[in-house]
Amino acid sequence: MQVTGAQAVMRSLEELGVEVAFGLPGGAILPAYDPLLDSTVRHILVRHEQGAVHMAEGYAHATGKVGVTIVTSGPGATNLVTGLTDALMDSVPVLAITGQVPTAAVGSDAFQEADVTGITMPCTKHNEMVAQPERIPGAIKEAYHIAGSGRPGPVLVDIPKDVLNATLEWRWPEHLDLPGYRPTIRGHGKMVRDAIDLISRSRRPVVYAGGGLVRAGAEQEVRELAELLELPVVTTLMARGVFPDRHELCLGMPGMHGEWTAVMAMQEADLLITLGARFDDRVTGKLSAFAPNARIIHVDIDPAEIGKNRPVDVPIVGDAKVVVGQLVDIARKAGDAAKPDTGEWRAQLRTWRNEHPLRWEQDDAGPLKPQTAIRAIGERFGDEAIYVAGVGQHQMWASQLLAFSAPRTWINSGGLGTMGFAVPAAIGAKVGRPDRRVVAIDGDGCFQMTLQELATAKQHDIPVVFAVINNGFLGMVRQWQELFYDGRFSEVELPPDLPDLVKLADAYGIPGFRASTVAEMAPILDKAYEITDQPVLIDVRVDPTEKVFPMVPAGCGNDEIIESADEWYARQAAQRQGHDS
Repeated sequence: MQVTGAQAVMRSLEELGVEVAFGLPGGAILPAYDPLLDSTVRHILVRHEQGAVHMAEGYAHATGKVGVTIVTSGPGATNLVTGLTDALMDSVPVLAITGQVPTAAVGSDAFQEADVTGITMPCTKHNEMVAQPERIPGAIKEAYHIAGSGRPGPVLVDIPKDVLNATLEWRWPEHLDLPGYRPTIRGHGKMVRDAIDLISRSRRPVVYAGGGLVRAGAEQEVRELAELLELPVVTTLMARGVFPDRHELCLGMPGMHGEWTAVMAMQEADLLITLGARFDDRVTGKLSAFAPNARIIHVDIDPAEIGKNRPVDVPIVGDAKVVVGQLVDIARKAGDAAKPDTGEWRAQLRTWRNEHPLRWEQDDAGPLKPQTAIRAIGERFGDEAIYVAGVGQHQMWASQLLAFSAPRTWINSGGLGTMGFAVPAAIGAKVGRPDRRVVAIDGDGCFQMTLQELATAKQHDIPVVFAVINNGFLGMVRQWQELFYDGRFSEVELPPDLPDLVKLADAYGIPGFRASTVAEMAPILDKAYEITDQPVLIDVRVDPTEKVFPMVPAGCGNDEIIESADEWYARQAAQRQGHDS
């Protein structure tokens, strides 16, 4: 059967079971938007291409499937670059299809031409410009497979307009032709046995659970391993929910703004069982001072990650779900011989947890604290909701204070730290999981970067709750300027009424509510909770002076963690006295 290249694009997506694509048409991709009218693929029309790729990310985060975005050439394609880089850093499976100027015009500086494969080469797992129409089905099938397999990531297929308009004999390839691309799935047997041997001889082990466990769907296996061997677990920013926060072995989130016990447990450990994590600098702090007495087991599907930042004692390349399952099998066969003596260690950790909880002070008559507001949001919408955060103070408070009991209920931009992520990613998450409540917890700075996608949510009846933690500042930058630049606040103030978010909501045709006090929080949350058929915006005015603690100052070791602003200023005063004397 003869089809056009554009028809082949849509038919390929249908063959792959793609349910939805997020995109924005333009000149070069126009041919593909015509057969879209006859396709089973649902299309969500966005307001900006960055919104499209973040929606695809949110969809992928929430569902575990590949998120798809379709945009035009030149600026349409380059507007994807931030989202593609974000997806690469956080291992999110995304397929981007971009239009390109006609083949004869490539290289001529034609209107809306850009070297998209060249630009995106360092921020995609793979990319390809399709030069022949017959290549389209194979290119899309391979791209989809690469995006979702091995270490997931973004893949881009760039198609010139004349290739979209040309005809081909439709043929769906039965097999993939990817020589050299064979991700290792099963861990080496000897390495797995060595890992169990190292665990059995440890006395202060910690499971360092990373986002790779979420990508692999390994939540059941990691829980079995931890419970079988009584291993304490920390869950990184990208792994929140892969191990239940309320489990007695869970220590919470480590890192620059992690919980004191999680940070110090890693620092004092004699063994880190690293599963799908990458020794990110936000976790390790000063790398040379990180966990100085710990031996390292490192499981990762990407061999390039193993030993990249920290020497490893037992390296295991493989899929986290499969390898952790292997560890469980061997530990079960070994019985008590595999079980380390962790009683004294766990007692120490319980003491630390009691002595070092998260702290903030809320005066009922005083300014609304952001921690109070976020805790209230979490209690109102519960563990079953999917929470999506932007980047900054609100992200850290949300990760600290929301209780996660399952994976894929916490979505954020971890590696790249992309402001503007939350609004479109939450829309994508809701499209993928219409059965779940989706709450975007955003900062006022982040929100203003992609707020135009409220129109997308309204147009397509996507009922997300957008909660803006509005402190009138670029909060995290303000915090750093206060702590490290003697309170010289440079270009961080965002007047909280500019725009008036309740009026903005009205302009987009959606309900909008505001709270500025503790007493006002519960009523607006009740109103937002009751609205399930359209988006809703809540403007939460909070104390702009509040800061995120605990904190490991940049460049410091994790044992220099500071629990509160009072402790910070006390240390500063002591240092000044020391210098004066």
